[in-house]
Amino acid sequence: MSSQKGNVSRSRRQKHQNVIAFKNDKYGASAQVKKAKTKVHDGLCQHCKEVLEWKVKYNKYKPLTQPRKCVQCLQKTVKDAYHIICKPCALKLELCAKCGKKEEIVVPLDKKEEEEVEDTSQPNKGKTQKKRDVENDDEDFDDLRFSNDDRDSDSEVEGN
Repeated sequence: MSSQKGNVSRSRRQKHQNVIAFKNDKYGASAQVKKAKTKVHDGLCQHCKEVLEWKVKYNKYKPLTQPRKCVQCLQKTVKDAYHIICKPCALKLELCAKCGKKEEIVVPLDKKEEEEVEDTSQPNKGKTQKKRDVENDDEDFDDLRFSNDDRDSDSEVEGN
């Protein structure tokens, strides 16, 4: 029997084999599933990142509804589920935000913050200004692609 003390070898094969892999969005993805799938797990060690990816994959990930208390600064600043350390403390102390150990961080936190700084450094433009910029870029591209010099050189090549 499998419940015998010290019996670690199994005498039979697995009873049920999964033919089809589990899909967490099989019957249409809910807003919670979509949000969990798009979440970037940054500031974590490799093991913790894999754990959270498994939770998302098998529909076990439950997001936080209210901020939790950070174990370092004791403020209610932890916004991510399953984390024990807030992002500023994890970045400053170079700790994994989930387990709190000093492991190698797979996706660093500071990359995301640098991208946000770059985005905020550009002035905000209205929709009409963005459309004008796109149209001007398209015109510039068309001018480069269809200049008269290119047409002449193509016809010379075809004539030979």
